[in-house]
Amino acid sequence: MPLLPKKKVGIVACSGEEMPEGTVSRVAALKVLEQLRPNDTVTICLPLFLAGGEGDRAFARFYPTVAIDGCEKRCAARATEMYSGKPAASIVVTDVVSGNGLGPIRGSRTLNEAGMQAADMVAQEVARLVDGLLGRTGREAEEAAVEEATAEVSEDEEAAISLCSCGSGIPVQKVAVNGRVVTLIALPAIFEQFYQSGKRPGDGTTRELLEVTRIYNPIPPEEEAAYAQALTREYEKYCRKQAV
Repeated sequence: MPLLPKKKVGIVACSGEEMPEGTVSRVAALKVLEQLRPNDTVTICLPLFLAGGEGDRAFARFYPTVAIDGCEKRCAARATEMYSGKPAASIVVTDVVSGNGLGPIRGSRTLNEAGMQAADMVAQEVARLVDGLLGRTGREAEEAAVEEATAEVSEDEEAAISLCSCGSGIPVQKVAVNGRVVTLIALPAIFEQFYQSGKRPGDGTTRELLEVTRIYNPIPPEEEAAYAQALTREYEKYCRKQAV
């Protein structure tokens, strides 16, 4: 498998605005993304995800996600499962509110005190889940949180992230297939791994490229030959650049 960028956790928050619990979910997600685990999490835009946002759906296929839903309808969790895969974890704000005996949540734009308390509780629980998904426990998680708040992104990480069209860190590449342009997920990483393994353009390499690319991208059976031709062409160009 190709080596993808540093593992992160996607946060999918409820987008419902008709109930204050939806606001709680978004406030909690923002707290995790900006304060509690800024270097370990990325946001996944639910409306864009539902509309077919390629980058967001790609991230949810590769990396674990935590869904934060305002109510038992679980729109965020269900959408993630429908289009990418079941979330690694999910939280429902109404469950947190009832489980902690908080007062009624009010406010669609400005939350009342109970709403802010709920947002803090949800955010802390999401941060705990993120640590668990990244294999951290106890003191290790506390130290990581402090380090993340002050860490600088290395030049290598910046270079990897710049390849991604959605900001999630997953590299993609646009390729012409049958006269149209398609975006292939993880193709730059696949090319790099093949080149580093000493695999050069040829019939055997083309077949293997097609099979590995198929793991991350849907390739219609009737277009296999066209995809194989495109992959061969792009990999030959990649190898020429590496040899310069």
